[in-house]
Amino acid sequence: MARTPDVRRASTALRSPVTFSLLAGVVIGAVFLVGTGADPFAAYGAVITGSLGADGIGATLTTLTSVLGMALALAVPLRAGLINLGGDGQMVLGGITAAVTGLYSPLPPSLTAVLALLAGTAAGGAYAALAALCENRLGVPLLVSSLLLSYPAISLASYLARYPLKEPGSSLPQTRRLPEGVALPAFGSSTVTVGLLVVALAAGAYWFTDSRTAVGYEIRMTGLNPRFAAYAGVDRKGLTLRLMATSGALAGLVGAIGVLSFPYRFLDGSLTSPGYTWTGLTAALLASASPLGTVLASFFFAVLQVGGLAMERTTEVPRELTQVLQAIVIVFLAARLRFPRRRGASGGHQPVTQGEPA
Repeated sequence: MARTPDVRRASTALRSPVTFSLLAGVVIGAVFLVGTGADPFAAYGAVITGSLGADGIGATLTTLTSVLGMALALAVPLRAGLINLGGDGQMVLGGITAAVTGLYSPLPPSLTAVLALLAGTAAGGAYAALAALCENRLGVPLLVSSLLLSYPAISLASYLARYPLKEPGSSLPQTRRLPEGVALPAFGSSTVTVGLLVVALAAGAYWFTDSRTAVGYEIRMTGLNPRFAAYAGVDRKGLTLRLMATSGALAGLVGAIGVLSFPYRFLDGSLTSPGYTWTGLTAALLASASPLGTVLASFFFAVLQVGGLAMERTTEVPRELTQVLQAIVIVFLAARLRFPRRRGASGGHQPVTQGEPA
């Protein structure tokens, strides 16, 4: 009997590498929980209620702002086959630039907040463009240049927060608090700010560019086949520079949003210690840098990150299990993409791999 279109679509979705990886991670995580004597249903229930319930949804959306912002920042070049490993440095540089702008701008508070947001975005974009220039002009691989440039930026921000801009009398390595009113508006009494809307707009712009413009087609074509893209006339060096500048601008935007939100100052290590860059990279890799997939994967990891704390409080299961789940998902995803399922002799032809005759 022929299957209906809905059944075929559901079957295809279940066979997709991403869906398979997520299900495998959940199942193996449940096995780990059973092995430790914990109830997997109670543990997973605590993750859901702790992250999406009334007490946790605010923290989840706040975390999503940073995770999604960094995921978009790293997905933009990844779509063209470029990997930006300097997200931490670009984000921190954007944050300290926003802090300096907020502390010394003579403009009214509302305009200062906008200026600080733009300054942080510009600083991150310019610094990422420097990594692209190192590859284009000096031949330094982008992986190396972007990663190594992070360390001077992080060290500079740490120096400024600990010495010239340090809050007098404080034992913490933090800058002075931004003047009253120099902040992003929050929704009600929660910690969720309009920064989430700004990141959502960036996601919408990424989707439109990727699916509705010639530039998006060039980016996807370069990621799929760089040699063919070059043959078709795509300027690889120019594209690398533009994509890295955009990537760094998004990372700097995330840093500026973090400074212009509670606690309204730059605190050394507060932007890098949660691991937003690597969680964002994981989300971008999981979604193959597709716009919608990146948003969904970012939400998934934000739920895991916030829900893991609730799970630890209510079930005494360590929150590190959520990190194990992330690792399992990525391992299974890599395995499914590297070793595609081969059909049997009666089910059709086997896929041709590189080096095999067609």
